[in-house]
Amino acid sequence: MGHGLPHNGTMLRDRNLIPLSHQHQHALALCVRLERALQEGSADLNGWQQEIEQHYAQEVKLHFEAEEKILFPAAERLANLKPLVEDLCAEHRRLRETFARAAKRQLNESALRKFAALLSGHIRKEERQLFEALQKRMGAEELNSLGEKLARALEGADRSCVLPQTRTPTKPG
Repeated sequence: MGHGLPHNGTMLRDRNLIPLSHQHQHALALCVRLERALQEGSADLNGWQQEIEQHYAQEVKLHFEAEEKILFPAAERLANLKPLVEDLCAEHRRLRETFARAAKRQLNESALRKFAALLSGHIRKEERQLFEALQKRMGAEELNSLGEKLARALEGADRSCVLPQTRTPTKPG
């Protein structure tokens, strides 16, 4: 029982990856709220696109850069992780395109639904496949070095806006 696995079978997150995991939680919360609003038919499309644009500017932009410059190159050095990293990079490109379209208010309801599904699926892939593999295959020293580089790269994330908005954008009326 003392093998470091919680009851759901996933590994406890290494402290060096926790800052990225916290940002993943913020993005997943956004996806859940967006999916709920779309399901209820109460979504203010412009309001949601504004929130998506802000989330990208305040947190996701730096998060993607940290993953691409620090995390992904480290992962690619480990055997058999290159295809996963290539998939994740391709998803980053698709997500960036969608974030840019949100900034121009070009997303309709269907595109917002696809965005939420892509972003949440991407995060789960990073958490369940990439992070787990890194933790199993990297030594403590390597993980610590990775963690220090990630902490420096994420320093500029806007800490004043990491709490989700209290009000979900809904249609007026």
